[in-house]
Amino acid sequence: MQFDPQGVAPEDLSHAGSVVDKAIEYMLEQGIMPISIASALLGGSLGMLARSMDDRAVAGVLRSALASVEGGELAEMRRAAAEGQSGGN
Repeated sequence: MQFDPQGVAPEDLSHAGSVVDKAIEYMLEQGIMPISIASALLGGSLGMLARSMDDRAVAGVLRSALASVEGGELAEMRRAAAEGQSGGN
């Protein structure tokens, strides 16, 4: 998924992503359902965006995310993950 096509993301984006990945791993180990994890992360993300951007900018972020879904980027991520789990076979 192209998170930063223009190369303008803050340097701490990778660090934040790693922290979120670890939190997801922990929640999965605790038996929390994936939809609950995703819903909580989305709610937290929207709250963070609301505190740091106006509504128009938040809507732009959401439109960009929707365009990624509609453009097939998530399907590509699923395919890559499935290939990785099957050893590329």
